[in-house]
Amino acid sequence: MDFCIARQPIFNHNRRLHAYELLYRGDGEWNLDSIEGSRATSSLLSSTFLTEGIEKITGSRPCFVNFTEELLLKDIHSAFPKNLLIIEILEDVEPTPEVMKACQKMVEQGYTLALDDFIYKPKFDPLLNLVSIIKVDLTLTPVDSVDRMLYKLSRFDHLKFLAEKVETYDEFEKSLRLGFVYCQGFFFSRPEEILIKELTSVKINLLRLLAEVSQKKTTIGRLEKIVSMDVALTYKLLRFLNSAHFFLLEKVSSVSRAIAFLGGNRFRRFVMLVLISELATDKPEELVRLAIVRAKFCELLSENGKLRKHSEELFLVGLFSLIDAMLDKPMTELLHGLSLADNTKSALIDKSGPYTPALEAVINYEQSLKNPCLKNLKQLQVNPHLVGKLYLQSVAYGEELLADC
Repeated sequence: MDFCIARQPIFNHNRRLHAYELLYRGDGEWNLDSIEGSRATSSLLSSTFLTEGIEKITGSRPCFVNFTEELLLKDIHSAFPKNLLIIEILEDVEPTPEVMKACQKMVEQGYTLALDDFIYKPKFDPLLNLVSIIKVDLTLTPVDSVDRMLYKLSRFDHLKFLAEKVETYDEFEKSLRLGFVYCQGFFFSRPEEILIKELTSVKINLLRLLAEVSQKKTTIGRLEKIVSMDVALTYKLLRFLNSAHFFLLEKVSSVSRAIAFLGGNRFRRFVMLVLISELATDKPEELVRLAIVRAKFCELLSENGKLRKHSEELFLVGLFSLIDAMLDKPMTELLHGLSLADNTKSALIDKSGPYTPALEAVINYEQSLKNPCLKNLKQLQVNPHLVGKLYLQSVAYGEELLADC
């Protein structure tokens, strides 16, 4: 049976990736309504740690996983590594003697506990002595209430606070001022102070290079020259090819041999990936990772639907979908100098044209918007039963690429 799993990044106060929350999305048609929480978590844990492998899904980073009362009492956690599993206790779990005993055992075994969607009540005081992380949904809790709650909890000096549903950089900054240490949400994928920032000369040069590389009329010979003149690009290319990803018997030691091995299209794609990552050096690495995952996801959706002849263009749609957040500039301005197909630009700028359903499907899946995503998949003529598998393939691609570059 195919399982649909999504992940949401959790950042620390320095905007560095700390962990992921893993979310179970059901099987096939995402029939979540018929799946109770315990079975969803069991399937999620089994798929993450046993079937797919944690290194593919989170890059071996810690993952927050929802635990119902039933699972807390079943001792299921002990089958999974304590350094990678953060047990997220759902908001409807009561601190009964049985639950307290189970949580005490988990802490003694070295597991980290978190409380989900927390709203303070005195009855939770015993549990607060055991948990390490408190998650607060900022969309459900007014700022004044959050401030009062954090003050009440200040006597538990071991607690760290995680703000959920942080969707803008302004909300991120506010959460830090309130005293939150971690943030979860998609704030990082949106531009900050758009129209105000001027691009540095280094980024302007990178953007010019990206413009040239993206042009199909740019010859492989010219691409070879561009890479050969850039020490960092050459180093990353050769390191990538000589990594365990390719299992080569002989080392690739020159750009010309790299081109011969990869082929023209894959070589061009690799150069674009590296340039994109260089453009976002002052942003969370997760932004580059998400762009790569989107690129691969768009490509795979196209290959499994009616746009299979346009997979190269769909890869670019996903790859460039976050360039405005990377450079804090309007998408229209940034794409003006790039030689991209009209349908690619339409999808990125106007959210119109035949490529738009693929990009929307990817974003809706990221944000766990079930019905809009299923609508997009229908437009693409993609079997919904495949989407979970294609997403995990995309995540694995992003993890491998960033690890090797």
